[in-house]
Amino acid sequence: MRQNPFDDLEELLNRISKQVEEGMMTGGGLQVPGSVAVDVADEGEEFVVTADLPGYETDDIELTLSDGALRLEATREDETAFEEGEYVRRERTSKSANRRIRLPEPVDEEAVSATFTNGVLTVTLPKERGDDESKRIDIE
Repeated sequence: MRQNPFDDLEELLNRISKQVEEGMMTGGGLQVPGSVAVDVADEGEEFVVTADLPGYETDDIELTLSDGALRLEATREDETAFEEGEYVRRERTSKSANRRIRLPEPVDEEAVSATFTNGVLTVTLPKERGDDESKRIDIE
């Protein structure tokens, strides 16, 4: 019995579709082009956000914190072209990436710190401490 040639094509399309869907889903959210994949860890007293940003320099990255969310923006400028000759292949161009991460709890904005080492950005966000003292409530 002869196999339908479209069966192989359909199987290939199904595999591609599954890979695209899996590749776009990260951490329970949709990963859109230009978005940075991040890990957010709750370490008890603080949140630690880690993002891989290979090819970027510290000056290319901007972090802002507002309305309970951390915003990460990174822009890498296009390298200058050769003075002499021409490219045979050119795939590295200017690139920008961004991500807004909603934090699950308020953080102490004054104590936030960040490091960038070997293309890995680590942002430490200490949780905001409320009054640990209990307060008696009078009933009228």
